Amino acid sequence: MRALIEQLCSRECAGRRPGTPGGDLARGFVVEALRDAGLDPREQRVEGCGGANVLATIPGEVDRYVLVGAHFDHLGSSGRRIFHGADDNAAAVAVLVEVARSLAAERQGRGVIIAAFDGEEPPHFSTYAMGSREFVRRNRDPIDFMVCMDLVGHRFGPAAVPDDVGASLFALGAERSPGTYELVTSLKRAEPDVVVRPVDAEIIPPLSDYEAFWAQRIPFLFLSAGRSRVYHTPDDTPDKLDYTKLAATARWLTRFVRASRVRDQPRFVDASLDLATIEELAEVVAALASVAPEAARALHHLQALRAACDRDGNLPAARRGELGVLIAMLEARLQ
Repeated sequence: MRALIEQLCSRECAGRRPGTPGGDLARGFVVEALRDAGLDPREQRVEGCGGANVLATIPGEVDRYVLVGAHFDHLGSSGRRIFHGADDNAAAVAVLVEVARSLAAERQGRGVIIAAFDGEEPPHFSTYAMGSREFVRRNRDPIDFMVCMDLVGHRFGPAAVPDDVGASLFALGAERSPGTYELVTSLKRAEPDVVVRPVDAEIIPPLSDYEAFWAQRIPFLFLSAGRSRVYHTPDDTPDKLDYTKLAATARWLTRFVRASRVRDQPRFVDASLDLATIEELAEVVAALASVAPEAARALHHLQALRAACDRDGNLPAARRGELGVLIAMLEARLQ
C-alpha cells in the first residue's frame, strides 16, 4: 500500500490532475496495481475532465454487483507547489487495490466492480465531468450496493487523543438500506486499529463519488475520517498517513464486501439515523474529556438531543441540523 501511495504522490504525477501527463501517469499506476492484484482493469474515458476511470470486475455466481470505489485524481500543481493528495485520495486507492487483491479469486454471491474514479476534485466536482457521474450514466450492470472511500488515511485527531478516537472511521448511509446498519454495527470493532462508526448520511452534504449513486437511489456506504489539517494543501503527503489504520481499513472493508456479496438484495429507503448518530458522537466526545475541556459542554448538548428524539429515534426536523454542526466542530477541533 505504501509503495502505491508514494507512486501516486510522486513529483512525476504532479498532483494527478485529470487530463495532464501527471494524471495519465497516475492512472497507469492504478492499472498496473490492479493487474498485480490479479484483475484485468480497463479504462473508461471521461471526456468532460480529459481523464478516465479505471474499472475492473470480479465475477460472482450471479450477474449482480457490489461496487467499491475511490477517486484517484487530485488538484494538480500551482507553480512549484504540488498538491500531493496522500489522504485525498491516494490512501483510499491503496485500500481499494488491497480489497481487490483479497477478493480477486473469490466467486461467492454477487460480483464486485472495482472503480477508481477520475474527475472528483474541483473544478469537476458536481458537474457532468465527474468520473462517477460518467460511470452511472454509462453503466448497464445491476449494482445492488456501492461503497465509497474518501479521506480514510489519517488518524482522527492529533497523537494526544485516545486511540479509540484516533481509530475512528465514519460510515455514512447505512440507514438507507435495511440491514446495512446492523451489518456495520456487527463489524464496528471487528478489526483492531479501526473503529467504524455509522452516522446519518445527511450530517454533511454529499461530498464525494457516492453522490451519483445516491441520486439514482442505489444503496451506499461512505467511509471517511473527515478533513485533516492538511486537506487540500501541498502538505498532504504520505508521511502523515496512519498506515496501521489503513491496513485495518482494508481488512475491515474486505469483510464488509464479502458479507455484502451474499446478503439479501438491499433496497434503497428514505430513513434517518439520528439516535445512533448521537450515540456515536457521544462515545467519541466522552473519550475526549481528558484532553478537551469543552467536551463536557458538547456531551451535555448531545444528551439534550438524545432527549429530544421521539420513540423511533428521530429528531424533530428543526433540530436535525445540529448534528451537522457538531460534526463540523468536532472535525475542526481535532485537525
